[in-house]
Amino acid sequence: MSEITVDGEPLPFVEGQTVAAALVAAGRVAWRSTRVGHRPRGVLCGIGVCFDCLLTIDGTGGQRACLVPARPGMTVTTREDDDE
Repeated sequence: MSEITVDGEPLPFVEGQTVAAALVAAGRVAWRSTRVGHRPRGVLCGIGVCFDCLLTIDGTGGQRACLVPARPGMTVTTREDDDE
């Protein structure tokens, strides 16, 4: 099984999974929060229509986790306290 690094911790994934699928499979259903109310957000639509699953992948912010295929060695940074 391959791994990506999420917030400095290894996270296994199965080939063909998106980053969102790997996070959910590992039990992480939320990885950022809303600006108002700080409500948890993770994957909602799963097809790239909404922007609830945003995170930083290999240094590029604003990536939709549901659209990006997980690749070995990928570095992911979540924003639990998103205030943009």
